[in-house]
Amino acid sequence: MTEKVWGGRFREETDSLVNRFNASIGFDRRLYAQDIKGSMAHCKMLARQGIISDDEASKILAALGEINREIERGDLLISDDYEDIHGLVEKTLVGKTGSLGEKLHTGRSRNDQVALDVRLYVRDVIHHITALIRETRITLVKIAEDNLDLIMPGYTHLQRAQPVLLSHHLLAYNAMLKRDGERFNDSLKRVNILPLGSAALAGSTFNLDREMVADELGFDGISENSMDAVSDRDFVLEFLFNASVLMMHLSRLSEELILWSSQEFSFISISDAFCTGSSIMPQKKNPDLPELIRGKTGRVYGHLISLLTVMKGLPLTYNKDMQEDKEGLFDSADTVEICLEVMTKLIGEISFNRERLRAAAEKGFLVATDLADYLVVKGMTFREAHEIVGRIVLYALDKGKELNEISLDEMRGFARKIDQDVYEWLDTEMSVKRKKIPGGTGHDAVRKSIKKEKEDLRI
Repeated sequence: MTEKVWGGRFREETDSLVNRFNASIGFDRRLYAQDIKGSMAHCKMLARQGIISDDEASKILAALGEINREIERGDLLISDDYEDIHGLVEKTLVGKTGSLGEKLHTGRSRNDQVALDVRLYVRDVIHHITALIRETRITLVKIAEDNLDLIMPGYTHLQRAQPVLLSHHLLAYNAMLKRDGERFNDSLKRVNILPLGSAALAGSTFNLDREMVADELGFDGISENSMDAVSDRDFVLEFLFNASVLMMHLSRLSEELILWSSQEFSFISISDAFCTGSSIMPQKKNPDLPELIRGKTGRVYGHLISLLTVMKGLPLTYNKDMQEDKEGLFDSADTVEICLEVMTKLIGEISFNRERLRAAAEKGFLVATDLADYLVVKGMTFREAHEIVGRIVLYALDKGKELNEISLDEMRGFARKIDQDVYEWLDTEMSVKRKKIPGGTGHDAVRKSIKKEKEDLRI
């Protein structure tokens, strides 16, 4: 194990088990780019403030750039001999520049350094995730536009309820994903705050230009309280919450794809390229990918609950418990990114069973509400109409008929107000077209929604 950056206080060597248990280099190594970027900005500020010379800053910056390139090329291995990524970068810098490299840590602590690295990482990940959300939304909107004529059953309680356009159903998921993207983007104003300059907890005695560092790193502002800046991870928690909500929406879509691809529904066929088979049953074609997305949702939920539990009892300021923020954050980011990529490709390869969808929309009394609305138009109260239509449905069940298969004379036995024009209200196509209000499933309303979403997505 390399010499500790904090070793001056200690008489005895750290036990090897402590080194292994205490180290974070195994996972925080992926913050190397953010750590070097933050160090470069700090170095430039130290020179601007006259804390180090311009010549010293130039040598440090050149060495940091070289370290970054060496890590990217794989020439510099991130060894487990180091406690954390900050120690590795600093020790490598000292190896290249001698004692000059030790000046870089002036005015900062690992506490504000790691807070900076994590904020830079979360900011980068949010930009990537929102771009992936946009791609998923584009795919959904294109599928909706290509299938604007396709009618399917809408469900409540997983029971057939009313006929809707498939496009309207798909646009519901687009609306969810749109809000997911908005949540991530909104959180940026709380993520994009510079903690550097807070040092360990009390700020620094050096005349640090925090605003300069914020500008250099693209932050919107600086933290207002040094103790808060190093001791909270609410911005990570917010990211994990946003990731959990996004995964919940992807899981719901996955559940419907799984149901729809079953023989019991037979609404869709998922491309062979996105399915797997059985080791024992040759006929099987399993929707493993949406099942995995559904399963990985619990994984992201777990990381949110884990960090909430870590943070709930910590006194100010920094505590080592907070090292537990990173593995769950990294895993959640990786999980969300791959799930979005898979979902976008998978839904783009779906085939819809048009005949099966339409047939399902014709069975199960899906126009019962339309019949009640018809009676209201004829002068009944809705409660009275609801009661009468319920009795007609019972009659139809006994006769083994759909509502549009019942004769006019049979219907008039329940309500004399019913006339020949009732059959226009019992037509599935007309049922959909009548839902023309904004946000409804009518063709015109859905066309307007698609147009609006295409403008929002700039496609």
